[in-house]
Amino acid sequence: MSIIKMAAAALASALCLAAAQAQPVPPPALSARAWLLLDATSGQVLGAHDPDKRIEPASLAKMMTAYLVFQALQDRRLTPDRQVLVSTRAWRVAPGSSKMFLEPGKRVTIDELLYGLLVQSGNDAAIALAEAVAGSVEAFVARMNEEAGEIGLTSTHFTNPHGLPDPGTYSTARDLSILAARIMRDFPALAGTYDATKQYTYNRITQPNRNRLLWLDASVDGMKTGHTESAGYSLVATARRASGNVPQRRLISVVIGTASDRVRTEESRTLLEWGFRSFETIKLYGSGESVGSEPVWKGQRNTVPIGFDHDTYVTVPVGARVERTIERASPLIAPVAAHQKVGQLEVRVNGEPARHVPLVALQPVAEAGWFGRTWDGLRLWLRHVGR
Repeated sequence: MSIIKMAAAALASALCLAAAQAQPVPPPALSARAWLLLDATSGQVLGAHDPDKRIEPASLAKMMTAYLVFQALQDRRLTPDRQVLVSTRAWRVAPGSSKMFLEPGKRVTIDELLYGLLVQSGNDAAIALAEAVAGSVEAFVARMNEEAGEIGLTSTHFTNPHGLPDPGTYSTARDLSILAARIMRDFPALAGTYDATKQYTYNRITQPNRNRLLWLDASVDGMKTGHTESAGYSLVATARRASGNVPQRRLISVVIGTASDRVRTEESRTLLEWGFRSFETIKLYGSGESVGSEPVWKGQRNTVPIGFDHDTYVTVPVGARVERTIERASPLIAPVAAHQKVGQLEVRVNGEPARHVPLVALQPVAEAGWFGRTWDGLRLWLRHVGR
């Protein structure tokens, strides 16, 4: 099936964001071993250094623990007020490591454990949650790795729910950005409730959230810190601000292996500011929005509306020139299913290809009867011969 470029006048014309073309702004110089900045709204990586280098995630592994607990809450396999009996295994975990100070034999709620996990970075909370969700730590870790595969974390593996050092626990900056984006996409209310809390008190002990950006930038609403002697200091941070015609654009920064808490905070803030200042995100089309119609051959209807089955965004340097062109599949022959790909949108930024987005049929078209199929078959043959 050939692809014929048929650009409508409105789509072929440039969407000028500024009079002059913008030049990409170089990324900031960071000391982190690896880093990545993701625009979670458009799905575009804005800059990175060693994003696929294997790293020790430390407590960033708790992001996957939280994801599975959020999943259990959403599926009603757990409730926030469910009481969990604290096991000796949870209480004994890694003396001297970060804890929420659970006591064996006492009961604690899932809600309290999530605050302990995400605010206090409690390794004891991670064990208790794993046991509550899956019955055992081992079963929970198996589920962590299964979920990692399902959401596309191709360079990640877990051996425990807390991230304490183990050669079998590893990830990358890219995988961690994907996980963070999935958390914010799938469980925004839950993530916002726990991740953005600045301090939490349990067992008469108050501990602050180790994500210092929560105090420095009002747009930051998560996500997780990590630290061990071998891993250094790491931070996955996420922030929302208005951009272009998008009222709530989300950026996710991943900074891995800095020398101190102060440096990971400063470099994460620098990265987020660079992304918000140097780039803007534009909503091109809404989910289900029609961009015209396409002729249908051998169908019960002669045309079908075409558009996009999800909101379509592009992130570009501030002041860039954006052009959109529709590439249609022709001829389109019934039956046509709803959401069937019928072409693609090509987006060019400053004259260079930037991304391609599938163009789909917004409605189904059933096959015509014998006479309609025969008549359109003859018309298609004549059309081909006449070329």
